[in-house]
Amino acid sequence: MEDSKKTIATLVKKARVAQEKISNYTQEQIDEVCLAIGWEVYNDENIKLIAEQAVLETKMGTVEDKIAKHKNKVLGVLKDVKGAKSVGLIETDDVKKIRKYAKPVGVVGALTPVTNPTATPSSNAITILKGRNAVIFAPHPKAKVASKMAIDFMRQGLKRVGAPEDLIQIVEEPSIESTGELMKQVDVVLATGGGAMVKAAYSSGTPAYGVGPGNSCQIIAEDADAIDAANKIFVSKKFDNATSCSSENSIIIHESKYDQLVAELTRLGSYFVKGDEREKLEQYMWVLNKKGYRSINGGIVAKSAQDIADGAGISIPSGTKVLMVEGAEDIEGDFFSQEKLSPVLTVFSCKDFTDGYNKLVRLTDNCGTGHSCGIHTFNQEYIEYLGENMKSSRIVVNQAQAAANGGAFFNGMPSTTSLGCGSWGGNITTENISFKHFLNVTWVSEYLTPSRPTDEEIFGEFFKKFK
Repeated sequence: MEDSKKTIATLVKKARVAQEKISNYTQEQIDEVCLAIGWEVYNDENIKLIAEQAVLETKMGTVEDKIAKHKNKVLGVLKDVKGAKSVGLIETDDVKKIRKYAKPVGVVGALTPVTNPTATPSSNAITILKGRNAVIFAPHPKAKVASKMAIDFMRQGLKRVGAPEDLIQIVEEPSIESTGELMKQVDVVLATGGGAMVKAAYSSGTPAYGVGPGNSCQIIAEDADAIDAANKIFVSKKFDNATSCSSENSIIIHESKYDQLVAELTRLGSYFVKGDEREKLEQYMWVLNKKGYRSINGGIVAKSAQDIADGAGISIPSGTKVLMVEGAEDIEGDFFSQEKLSPVLTVFSCKDFTDGYNKLVRLTDNCGTGHSCGIHTFNQEYIEYLGENMKSSRIVVNQAQAAANGGAFFNGMPSTTSLGCGSWGGNITTENISFKHFLNVTWVSEYLTPSRPTDEEIFGEFFKKFK
């Protein structure tokens, strides 16, 4: 424990020295820094090496999809920060005589998940440094080499533009003790990962942004384009073997579209697991843990449909990318209603929108409250109803959820790998975590001619109604 304390203290000291050196950087200089580190984890040569190492080390996902994820996420974050103000005067309100000045939050401790060990630190580094901050990454122990490769490439980028390399560092030998110590010593924590990690971040005594568990679910309404919906769901579910917490876990299909959509998913490369095979799959995917209750089998996380089927003793057609199972009426008691972090998709039927909505609420309340949901429809009443009533931080319409939730070039969501889930998910914010979350903002307020409202202006209508 004492060794961890000293190791982290050394990293934090180096980060503070580096961060102080850029405290007077102009907007132009810090934007150049963001471009420099972004390029190192965007160019094809580097990300191919990173992706290969990530798959080799974690045995999760696919190289080609991790490359695509890097290209999309890094470019997306760079697009969001381009031209955005994060240094000095960032906003002026002449009417209220308010001026806002952005300042760094300091040293950020960023915890990264094993399911996304390279794209997460790559996009988070740009987000954090945009505010003239420094960052120390605590990688998952099973992905420390891949994460370090990404950090080393970004440090090369810092060197290229003459910025201090210690603006970006990594805990090279991560452990529970070192991660806990990091969270205590930094100024702000960003925790992207499992529930236990996020809870620890909020318990550290340091201001923290955490993300809640995902269990993304979609409704396919009676007016949906079934072929388009099936294609988007299939691409989303198979991408990187569903490492993303935004990958669809369940879909709720209107009965008039059910057969067509299932047939299209099957044509694309899905296999419907039924009868005894469903039971075999469940027994393999959820196993008894050390605490005496069944939890997800770590051996299936982000593995291919073929690997999962082989492990469960199920024969599937060659080339199958997604396994489908029928959802049970007992949503709360069925394991397949939970987040699966694998290319396994639970399929429900609904009689109408109300029935589909009720199933959607039960699914997300059972696991993943606050994270996300979606709908394939052109009915604005359905969309507005979800917006008004769902306890979800993001609702995507006619989109592939895995790509859409964290921001994409086909929607207006901020690009990120860290998704806040609000108080519903035990988080402080419902927003996509962006550079704005790593700024301290000073409000300068000048004197205004007093404008005090009369009692009549404030209470007049109230008194007319109730007096």
